[in-house]
Amino acid sequence: MAPTDAGERGLRAPRGTFDVLPGDGAPRRELGRIAEEILGRAGYEYAETPAFESTELFARGVGEATDIVQKEMFSFEDQGGRALTLRPEGTAGFCRAYVEHGMHKRPQPVKLWYEGPFFRHEAPQAGRFRQFAQIGAEALGSDDPSLDAESIVLLAELLRRAGVGEVRLRLSSLGTAATRREYADELRAFLRARSDELSEEVRMRIDLNPLRAFDSAHPGTLAAVAQAPKLVERLAPEDAEHFAEVQSMLDYAGVEFEIDPTLVRGLDYYTRTVFEFTSDALGAQSGVGGGGRYDGLVERLGGPPTPAVGWAAGVERILLASQAGSLVAGSGEDLVFVALDGEGLERTGFRLLTALWRAGARAEMEQAGRSLKGQLKHASRLGARAAILVAEDGLRVRDMRTREEEPASDLEHAVALATPSPAPVEAVR
Repeated sequence: MAPTDAGERGLRAPRGTFDVLPGDGAPRRELGRIAEEILGRAGYEYAETPAFESTELFARGVGEATDIVQKEMFSFEDQGGRALTLRPEGTAGFCRAYVEHGMHKRPQPVKLWYEGPFFRHEAPQAGRFRQFAQIGAEALGSDDPSLDAESIVLLAELLRRAGVGEVRLRLSSLGTAATRREYADELRAFLRARSDELSEEVRMRIDLNPLRAFDSAHPGTLAAVAQAPKLVERLAPEDAEHFAEVQSMLDYAGVEFEIDPTLVRGLDYYTRTVFEFTSDALGAQSGVGGGGRYDGLVERLGGPPTPAVGWAAGVERILLASQAGSLVAGSGEDLVFVALDGEGLERTGFRLLTALWRAGARAEMEQAGRSLKGQLKHASRLGARAAILVAEDGLRVRDMRTREEEPASDLEHAVALATPSPAPVEAVR
């Protein structure tokens, strides 16, 4: 992954974006494969939504008081005068799709997972880009606390399988929308009484969204909110019971967590359980993934009352936090290289290459005009386990470790010798 800067000379990718170069792509693809395996086992099906949606979707869904809507969206007007926005997050789009396609008529909960690019106009820095990739999961149609715990356990497993080292799971509850409104009034009064200690940005937002004060890095604000009343202590009895059950299930699953009353997340649609995984390996941008419940969002977008829970994890942040080499997909040890020992052998080599592919083998052939010695050096650099040498007088299979060679009677025999557990090979025509 190579970040680029538009300020440099020549044609460059826009600032805050990056190119995925050879060698960088394999870990990203492997992370997607791991996500599909983990989430598929739990009944989550892959789904996609468009890269751009109606601007109104995010204003209504994410919340007009959020940083995302106020500062960070890439919005534009199309040729028909429609206000559109490159998606800054995934949940609102899937809730829109849930409503638009009548998914409430399906057996509930509807479980979906996704991966793809998202866009926010932020200050680029390590682990934070203006175009970034996320893997996420959404479960719509149930308020059972086991679904909250399931979401957390699945994200924990993804991070573990990705090789992310020690992580910290922060957990809290925001209660219902009514509880948040009552608490917001209490918090506003508290903050106004200490307005001289707060940052200018927090003072400007006291009326609009006082909970954002908990996300401030301003020293005075931090000192003030440390003494503020906590929402998790104001939960209605049924919300407190729900939160206690989530904690109990995580305990039974062996997932360690800490209750963090200051965790409010950056999106207005969250209700009840919220959570975030952080890694010290990432420095200031420590969050690798998180989410929570959003029981009122589908209804806000015109659908029926629909409880739901989900999360998103940053692909780039996971790769930055993962241990070196933990996400290398496959290896050269599985590779068979087809070498050409002479002129005019390309067609035979290509027939052999396609036969190896049909047998399920990873295979490449010489395509750069190297000498035989150069081809074998190249095969070694690739880490190939075996090489099939195509010559005018026949085929030879070379063990790249021992350098021993064995003649093959035909193409099918060469494939069988070169692959440790060959699948049946179709007749080569």
